Amino acid sequence: MNISTIIGLVLGLASLVIGMMLKHAPVINLVNNPAAYMIIFVGTAASIFMAFPMSEVKRIPKLFGILFKQQKLIDRVSLIGTFMDWASTTRREGLLALESKVEEIDDHFLRSGMRMIIDGNDQDFVSDVLMENIHTTEERHRSGALIFSQAGMYAPTLGVLGAVVGLIAALADLSDMDKLSQAIAAAFIATLLGIFTGYVLWHPMSNKLKRMSKQEMEIKLMMVEGLLSIQSGVSTIAINQKLSVFLTPSERKQLEEKEGSSGEKG
Repeated sequence: MNISTIIGLVLGLASLVIGMMLKHAPVINLVNNPAAYMIIFVGTAASIFMAFPMSEVKRIPKLFGILFKQQKLIDRVSLIGTFMDWASTTRREGLLALESKVEEIDDHFLRSGMRMIIDGNDQDFVSDVLMENIHTTEERHRSGALIFSQAGMYAPTLGVLGAVVGLIAALADLSDMDKLSQAIAAAFIATLLGIFTGYVLWHPMSNKLKRMSKQEMEIKLMMVEGLLSIQSGVSTIAINQKLSVFLTPSERKQLEEKEGSSGEKG
């Protein structure tokens, strides 16, 4: 479970409800207003269906799953250690010595790249195939994030539409001023929902998908650099230096401590 998504959702709802209570706004209007929910949520869904092909719309349930599940990524420090071990084996015994390790690799992208270099493919060919894989994956991730960013753009505008519809209904009967004031207040619930869903839900969800994609692509780029370095026969020290640029300062410190403890044991 992605705890930051849950925290953000809970805090967002709490800020809305508690804020209304502090302003003495009738919170019951949030619940007792099905027309506003119809206009905002169904209207936003209609806009998404209009804006995207069905093949991309079908991915929305999966995208929600990604947002609420903890992203599983290979630890970058451990990945560098793995590449250093492979480089050491390659320099001693040659690339074919890694063939026995291929089936032990869980990551499909890394396993595919390893098979290509073991099979003796040209380095440019391996690089082109792996980079094209990264580009197509990035594009797929971008289209998924775009769905949520577009929903975030449509929802606030639909909120204005909902307010206009509510005001039309409120002004249709001016005989009872008490009812009129309540109807006007209820009319703006659609605007509130539109702004809330757009800027507290859809836009932040789009941003999270982009960040998750970026983290995944950084690891894939590390894998490409590591695989090409092994194919070139570079030293373990060179691989360490080359891949360390992908690490954060805390991860670099962790790598140094790991290398230090390995040196002491040796």
